[in-house]
Amino acid sequence: MRLIGFSLNKIHVDKSLKKLEDVKINTKIDLSSIEEVKSDFFKFKEEAIAINFSFTIDYSPDLAKIELSGSFILAVESKLSKEILKSWKDKKLPEDFRMLLFNLILKKSTLRALQLEEEMNLPLHIPLPSFKKQESQD
Repeated sequence: MRLIGFSLNKIHVDKSLKKLEDVKINTKIDLSSIEEVKSDFFKFKEEAIAINFSFTIDYSPDLAKIELSGSFILAVESKLSKEILKSWKDKKLPEDFRMLLFNLILKKSTLRALQLEEEMNLPLHIPLPSFKKQESQD
């Protein structure tokens, strides 16, 4: 499986003027559609599928919300493509593909969300690496 294309179609941030105290941060990934892509532009053995998604970070209670929506185009082996499209009719996906897809969405969306959080002065939804003073072992 190869990533052929990625784009964000919507970037939206709402922030209230309330104090950011006792913040609970929840993230959510939704898949809105998965469909086969037919195009003379793509010249490879695999089949192309398009996946539309949304990634939301909600700062509760009603403090802020970041919404990203976008799409991927993936080149997938023909057998797997048929299995994905068939299972998607029931809004289900093969477990391995679902995990790979969610990790891809997290990777692409989290980078953009961190930038938006910094610009909007919001708490980061994931902890960044940091150095800590090592305790001396005398």
